[in-house]
Amino acid sequence: MSDSGSGEGARRRPTGRDVARLAGVSQATVSLVFSGSAGHRVSDATRQRIHDAARELGYRPQAAGRQLRLGRSGMVLLAVPNLLGPFFGRVLTGVHEEAARHGLSVVVSSGWDAATLAEAAAAGRFDGLLICSPDDKQLGGLPADTAAVFLDADPAANPGRPTVELDLTAGMRAAVDHLAELGHRRIGYLRSVHSAHTFRVRQAAFAAASAELVVQERAVSLNEGNREAARVARELLAGPDRPRAVVCDDDVVASGLYQAADESGLRIPGDLSVVGMDNIPVAELLSPPLTTVDLPGEQLGRTGLATLVALLGGELPPPTAPLATSLVVRRSTAPA
Repeated sequence: MSDSGSGEGARRRPTGRDVARLAGVSQATVSLVFSGSAGHRVSDATRQRIHDAARELGYRPQAAGRQLRLGRSGMVLLAVPNLLGPFFGRVLTGVHEEAARHGLSVVVSSGWDAATLAEAAAAGRFDGLLICSPDDKQLGGLPADTAAVFLDADPAANPGRPTVELDLTAGMRAAVDHLAELGHRRIGYLRSVHSAHTFRVRQAAFAAASAELVVQERAVSLNEGNREAARVARELLAGPDRPRAVVCDDDVVASGLYQAADESGLRIPGDLSVVGMDNIPVAELLSPPLTTVDLPGEQLGRTGLATLVALLGGELPPPTAPLATSLVVRRSTAPA
């Protein structure tokens, strides 16, 4: 007969005291970190040492008890305009990574308008909200006491609430400058009709960067996906004065442009150079791989969740510089 009280299966569950001993800190410090109440009282290096020790030991904080003591649900809401948008998968990855460090769970909503977000906040189902790349219908109406952090949004539209921005202006400028340096003077632009700050910034940056170039623009609805992007792209590529290079507001639109180019008998990049924006996973899988602007979605998610945790701990995080973007040059662009 086997002894169920001995051996590997009966290994003692690690405790906060074990984590404190391994990390070389007090048990009170461990409790502060995992409750989300450490604020500035615990340095980043000490936090990291505690999380490393917890991971090594397989320690999981007793979330239910902690949440009851704090009067919290242990859940945060990530609101995105379209769950099918591949970029938001990158953001969600970063949010999940950081949430795991704080013993929080993440719920994702897609397309909720301002009234629905306000109702969810007022009901107290979530400790806080992360609102990512909101379109205009998602703004306004949140109760004043709601802990909310905006990602890839306009700080002026959400006064008094922390906002984590992306340096979209620099990214779009890099895209246009890259084509200009390759000798392209006639370029196309497939721009989103989506009413959101993130696209207004991209479009203003494109207009400024392309002021000395000959530009042909077409508007495309991102919510209708690749097929609509391909239809609009076919219009752009029709006629003798078509552009020899095109900038797209995101990589999904760029994939539609690839389809339209193929149907039109145009080779990328021999006949047409293409630059996207977002750097979603499919960008590397297109043939040829897409030159695009990398928007650090995972970092955006991690920074947003960390900012929300600080807000829940009673801090008002100071404004942060926009997260850096960068041009990833692959094989979809060539000299004019």
